[in-house]
Parts: sequence; C-alpha cells; structure tokens
Amino acid sequence: MFSFKGVHPQYNKITSAKAIKVAKLPSKVIIPLKQYDQSDAKPLVKVGQKVKAGQKIASGQSFLAVDVHASISGKVTDICLMPHPVIGEALSVVIESDGKIEFDSSIKERKKEPNSDEIKKIIKEAGIVGLGGAMFPTHVKLTPPKGKILDTLIVNGAECEPYITADHRLMLEHSHEIIEGIKIIMKATNVKKAIIGVEDNKKDAINKLNQELKNEKNIEVKSVKTRYPAGAEKNLIKDLINREVPFPGIPADVGVIVDNITTIKAIYDAVKLGKPLIERVVTVTGAIKSPENYLVKLGVLFKDLIQQSNGYSGNISKLINGGPMMGITQYTDEVPIIKGTSCILALSEAKKYDPLPCIRCGKCIEVCPMKLMPTSLALNAEHKKFDVCNSLSIFDCYECGACSYVCPSKIPLVQWIKYGKAEIKKEKK
Repeated sequence: MFSFKGVHPQYNKITSAKAIKVAKLPSKVIIPLKQYDQSDAKPLVKVGQKVKAGQKIASGQSFLAVDVHASISGKVTDICLMPHPVIGEALSVVIESDGKIEFDSSIKERKKEPNSDEIKKIIKEAGIVGLGGAMFPTHVKLTPPKGKILDTLIVNGAECEPYITADHRLMLEHSHEIIEGIKIIMKATNVKKAIIGVEDNKKDAINKLNQELKNEKNIEVKSVKTRYPAGAEKNLIKDLINREVPFPGIPADVGVIVDNITTIKAIYDAVKLGKPLIERVVTVTGAIKSPENYLVKLGVLFKDLIQQSNGYSGNISKLINGGPMMGITQYTDEVPIIKGTSCILALSEAKKYDPLPCIRCGKCIEVCPMKLMPTSLALNAEHKKFDVCNSLSIFDCYECGACSYVCPSKIPLVQWIKYGKAEIKKEKK
C-alpha cells in the first residue's frame, strides 16, 4: 500500500454554512424493501393497513439484511415494484400520510444501558446500514469474522466527495451525539481506541469535535489532507494509523472497523432513543434555486425535496443520487430517498463527450488509490474478457471515479468496470 496521490476536483461545498432544516412532512413516501443489491426484506404489512412512524414494515431475511420501518404515519396504499435510485426498481411499500407524525409505541428512550450483544441486536433491528453510500449492514461490521480482533474504530468524517455537506453539518450541530455514538460502538466491539478522520478543509468541524472531546482519553480527531478520495476506508486507515489492508481484504484484517459520521449518529438515535432509521440528512445542491441541508424522512421523492428548495435553476442536464464522482445518474426525479442518499445533485452544464481511443498516458494508473490498471480493466470488460478482469483484481476497485476524471480521452472507465463486475457476478450465479 502507499499514500495515494488523489485528485482535486472543484469541491463546490456551497451548503457548508447552511444549518440543517427539517423537511416538510410529505404527502406520501415510497420505501424500498431492498436498499442495496444484497439485501432482502419480507413485507409485514398489507395494503389498506394503517401504520405509525417507526413501525417495522418488513423483516430482514438474512444476516446481510436489516429490518425496514415506516418513516411516517398513515395508510399503506400499495406494495409493488417502484423506481429505485441505485438498483433500478425494487419492491416497495407506498404509505400515504395522515398529515401528522404519530410514532410507534416501541420508540422511547432507553433507561437501561444495553450490553454488547444487545447493542448489535438493536442496530440490526433498527435497520442501520452504512450511510456514506455503500449501505452495508452495520451489525455485520460490528461482528468481525472468527479470529479477527478489533482494536481501533475509525470514524469517517472526511466527506471528500464534491458538493456534499451532510456529514459536515452533523459534526457541527450534533457533535455530542456523535461522540456518544462512538462510545456505543466501542462498547459493542470492545475497541479501546477511536479516531475521527476529518479533511483539513473542515477546521470548524475539527474544532467543534475537539471541544466535545476535552475529557475523553481514548477518542481523538485527526485531520487528513484534502484530496479525493480521502474518505475511502482503506486510504483513511493508511493515512490515520499507517496500516495496510491486504489485497483482497477488509479493515477487520488489520484490526479496524470504519463507520461514517451519519451512521454513528443513527446508532446513537437507535441505542439511546429507541429510534429506528427512518430519516437522514440530505444535501440538495447544484443547479437548485435554494440549496440546503435537510433532515428528511426516508421514502420522500427527490422532486418533493427539490420543490422545497424552490425548484431547479436553469435547464437540468443531469440529476444524481449522491455526488458527481461516485453518484448514480437518475432518469426521473420521482425516485425515493433511501438510506444511502446523502445528496441530490442537479447539474445544468454536464458536458457530453464522445470517447477517444486510449493514448496510454497512464494518468488513470497514477491516480488510482488502489494502484490498479483502470484502462486495462475497462478494455477487457468491454471485450468481455472477464477472466482477465478477475486476474487484474477488478473487485478491488471501489469505483471512486478518479480515473475517469483525469482521462484525457474521456473514456467511461468506471462504467466499463461496473459492467465487468456485474457480468462476473452473473457468471457465478
């Protein structure tokens, strides 16, 4: 491993000074039962049934799945396939609002401190996944493979993706809850040390967290160099504690667990307040008349939140779930906010390019944080040489987009790599 070079796109953090607003109550929500491609949840409600906010509406059917909850109170009007911002479409529960938020009776502050096993169970039943975008179930991260001993928790507060400021605002406005959430994870995993990694362009967040940590001995804040993708977990581990995650491998192989700032806040809400994951902070930005950070109920349609920001500014050429580097372009704004939606980004000047032949400049290799050969991976995927893609460690690519960003020929390298991964997975089924 090495200290990666990274790239420096325009950061456009135009909402970093915008305090989190509570979004308006929606008239309806669409809640997918499949949050990411490996998850699976079975519906527990029927059409016509009345539900309350926080009520479990679907049960996770495997260790890699989590429960799903109603984000508002109202009536279930449909259970059907609906558009999904990540996987195209998914079976979803449609809930029509009753005009108020009536919470399920199970949601109440816990007076008794849960033990380690109870914490993990609470996190699973609260439906908590990685809220940085990957949506991998958090309870699985807290249960390392047999023989792996965790000694360090790294909290990802880098938020290196351009435009997004949700984590930044949480660090400024909810630093106490974040520190308490860190303590909960440390108790659940018996980890003795925690480090919060924050890019050095967020000095206000670093100062705020340090104020909160005055009397804490085992939790510290460390700044990392501002560059993309500083927040990738393997890069963060190398930068903060100089440990190298093997190829292939996971952070637990070097005794580390990595969790995102927003995930930490959700863990606090679940364990301390008894509140399942039914809302999150979302940055609405780009070609938007009034860019903001919102605390929004899961299942709200993109278009509804955009309307709260006074609509689009100009002609929109691209709408993205997430940031410009790793986000997924949408074909409609009638898709729901899901657990991994940290940002809704509208772009009015997204240029279209016709790719040119590769000139073998090597820039993609130079900036790849995993030191892969993106141009070779893309070429072999395009020509359906998937065995070669495997031999070139295609699954070590986490699709950060740095290679596509620097490519002078404008080759859609990440798109071809994603295609190669998908085809290899199909062959294995």
